[in-house]
Amino acid sequence: MARKPRIHYPGAVYHVMLRGNGGQDIFFDLADRSRFLLFIQQGLERFFHRVYAYCLMDNHVHLALQVADTPLSKIMQNLGFRYTQYINREQQRTGHLFQGRFKALLIDEENYLLQLVRYIHLNPLRAGMVKHLDEYPWSSHGCYLGCRKTPWLTVDKVLGELDENRGRAQQKYGRFVQDGLVEGHRKEFHRGTYEGRVLGDDRFVEQAFERADQRLFRPMTMGAILDGVCDCYGVDMEALSAPGRQQPLAEARAVAAWLVRQSPDLQLKVLGEKLHRDLSGLSQAARRIEQRAMDDAALREKLELLSATQN
Repeated sequence: MARKPRIHYPGAVYHVMLRGNGGQDIFFDLADRSRFLLFIQQGLERFFHRVYAYCLMDNHVHLALQVADTPLSKIMQNLGFRYTQYINREQQRTGHLFQGRFKALLIDEENYLLQLVRYIHLNPLRAGMVKHLDEYPWSSHGCYLGCRKTPWLTVDKVLGELDENRGRAQQKYGRFVQDGLVEGHRKEFHRGTYEGRVLGDDRFVEQAFERADQRLFRPMTMGAILDGVCDCYGVDMEALSAPGRQQPLAEARAVAAWLVRQSPDLQLKVLGEKLHRDLSGLSQAARRIEQRAMDDAALREKLELLSATQN
C-alpha cells in the first residue's frame, strides 16, 4: 500500500513521535539532549513553526507542534538529519539513527491540545523513569509551571485555556496534570480517529482535508465490504457464508478478507464470524489474493475498483 500524503495546511497542529531505529537509544548523554533542543530552536527560527510541548525520552521524542507555511515533513527531516549527523560524528558511527518515517497525528487543537500536552508530559511517569514529574528535566512540564523558561516554547495558548491570569493558569495546569496521573496509555493520541492520521470529529476531519486540498476517503465498513463483494461476484450472503471452497465463492471470501485487512478499523475475526470461517484461513486467503493480483491484471483491477467504491 502506498503511503498517504501528510495532511498539511498553515496552522495545523500535530502530535509528532520520533523513534530510534529498532528501538535503540537516541540520546547517550546530557549534551545530546541539549543539542537536540538547540536544533529544535534553530528550526523554529528558520521555519517559523511553534512547539507547544516536548518530551525527550531515551529512545524516542514526543512533540506538540504547529506549522506555518513550511510542511511538517521538511521541518522534521531537517531536525532528524542534523541530529543524526551530530550523533554519528560524536559516536563515530554510520547509518540511520531514527526509525523510518516519523509518526505524526493531526489533532483538533480546540478539543485535544490541552490533553495532549498533559499526555506528553506524563510520559516519564508512565515509563517509570521518575516518581515525580518535577524530577524529569527533559520535558516542557516545568515551563508550564513557571519553574523554567524556554524562550522558544509557546505556552500562552494552553495556559490561556485554563485562566487569563498566568499565576492561576499555572496552578490550574498543575492540578490538571495531577488529575491525569490515573490515565494510562491513550491510544487515540497514537492512532487518532481517522486512518491513524487525524484526531478529531467528522467535522474537523472534513475541514482538515478541505484546507489541505486533499480528497477525503471514508473508512470502510464491514457491511459495505460484504455488499460490494456480493454485488461484484453476483452472490448473496447466504452463499458467501456457506461451507465449501467452490469458485468463485472462495475468491470472493478472499477478496473480502483482503479489503478488511486494508482498514485499520476492521477485524478479520469479525469477518470470520460472519462468514463462519477461521481467522488463520482468512488471513492466508487474503495474502494469496494479494500475491495473485500482482500477476493477474483483471483481479488487480477488481481489487482497485472494490477499494475505490468503499470510500
